[in-house]
Amino acid sequence: MSVLVNRYNWNALDAQARARILERPAVTANPETVAGVRRIVADVRANGDKALRALTKQLDGVELDEFRVSDAEIRAAREALTDEQITALRTATANVTAYHEAQDNAPVSVETSDGVLCERIVRPIQAVGLYVPAGTAPLPSTAIMLAVPSRLADCPLRVMCTPPRPDGRADPAVLVAASECGITEIYKLGGAQAVAAMAYGTETVPKVDKLFGPGNIWVTAAKTEVAADPGGAALDMPAGPTEVLIIADSKAAPRAVALDLLSQAEHGTDSQVVLITTSETLADATAAEIDAALPDLSRRAIMEQSMQHSRVIFVEDIDAAVAVSNEYAPEHLIMQVGNARDWLTQVTNAGSVFLGAWTPESVGDYCSGTNHVLPTYGYARAYSGLSVCDFQKRLSVQELTEGGLRGLQPTVSTLARLEGLDAHARAVEVRIEDLDAAVGKKAAGS
Repeated sequence: MSVLVNRYNWNALDAQARARILERPAVTANPETVAGVRRIVADVRANGDKALRALTKQLDGVELDEFRVSDAEIRAAREALTDEQITALRTATANVTAYHEAQDNAPVSVETSDGVLCERIVRPIQAVGLYVPAGTAPLPSTAIMLAVPSRLADCPLRVMCTPPRPDGRADPAVLVAASECGITEIYKLGGAQAVAAMAYGTETVPKVDKLFGPGNIWVTAAKTEVAADPGGAALDMPAGPTEVLIIADSKAAPRAVALDLLSQAEHGTDSQVVLITTSETLADATAAEIDAALPDLSRRAIMEQSMQHSRVIFVEDIDAAVAVSNEYAPEHLIMQVGNARDWLTQVTNAGSVFLGAWTPESVGDYCSGTNHVLPTYGYARAYSGLSVCDFQKRLSVQELTEGGLRGLQPTVSTLARLEGLDAHARAVEVRIEDLDAAVGKKAAGS
C-alpha cells in the first residue's frame, strides 16, 4: 500500500478538522530531554573542557584531546575530496555569496524636524556561533549557508562546531566548505554540549553572542535554554522539523512531485510533507511514483516513517490552495502550477518559495543562492529565512541642535507629563532654561 494515504477534501471539512490536518507532529521536548539538556549546559558551564571531553566520550563515543580542528586536518579533508566535490562546494558558495551580497541593509539618515537628525547605523555582531549538524547525514551545505552571511556581515569572531565522527575527525566536506568561506575557528563538538560551549565559553572554545544553525531536539532545546539566560547567547530563530508543501495542478509531473516530497521526507523521521492539489488523478499518479522510487533510495526506512505524517489535501482551485498554504505557513513552498509566478503575490507565509516545473526544492538546499536556514513549524508567519542582517545589529542615533531641541521641547514636556514622568520633561526643560539664561546674560552684557 502506498505511503501517501492521508487524503482530505478541504471543502468537506469543518474548521476544527481543517486545523487538525494542518497540525505538525509534536516536537515539544519531553521533561527528560529538557532535564538532560539542563544538566549538560550546567556541566559545561561549570567544568568547561573537562565536561566537554567526558560528554564527547559518553555521547559521541570519541575520546578527544583537542577539540579545535587543526590546519593539518583541514588539508587532509581537502585531499579526501574529489575535484568534482570541491568544485560543487565552490559553485554553491559563489551563488550563495552573490545572493547575500545583494541584500541591502544600508545606513539611514533623516532630518525628522529642523535641527533633529535621526540615523540608523549597522554594526556586526562581534562573536557568532555556527552549528553544523552531522547526525544521520553531514551537512556541508549548512556550513556554507551560515558562513557566507556571517562573513559578509563582517563578524569579527566566527566559531563553528560540528560533531566528530567515530574516527575522531570532523566530516571532510564540512571542513572544506567552512574553509572555503574563511572559517578558521572550527571545533569537533556536537549536541547540547557544543551549544553550551559556544554560549558560555570554555578554556578552548570562545564565548559567542548569538547562535545559528539547525539541529536535533537536544540542540534546539539547548539553544532555547541558553537564550533565556542573559549570560548565555541569543538564538537565530525558533525551529522544528523540516517540511515542504507542494501546490500542484493537473499538469504537474507526478514523478517530479513525488521526488520533491521524498527529498524532504528523507531528512528525518519527523519531517512533514504536504501535497495540495486540484487533481485526484495527479495525487494517484504521485503516490504510484513514490512507491516506485522508494526501493532504490538509500534512506527508505526514514522516508517511510516520515511519510506517515504526510497529507494530501484536495481543493477546488489554486486560489484555495494558496489560502491553505498561507494558513499552514510552510518552510518550503513549491508551486508546481501553470504560470506559477502569477500566484506569488498571494503568498504571504512561507520560508522559501520555488516557482514552476524547473525549480525543485533541492536547488535551494544547495546552490541556487538563497539561504536554506528557514523558519519551520509555522514560524514563517512571523520569521524570515537567514540573511546577512541576522548577523548584524542596527543602532539608532539622534543628534539635535539647540534649535532642534527648542522645537521639540513642548512635545516632550506634554507627552512626558501625560505619562507621569516628570524627570523626562525636566531633562529637556532645564536645557532650554539654560539656553534662555545664557541668551539673557549675553543680551545684558551687550
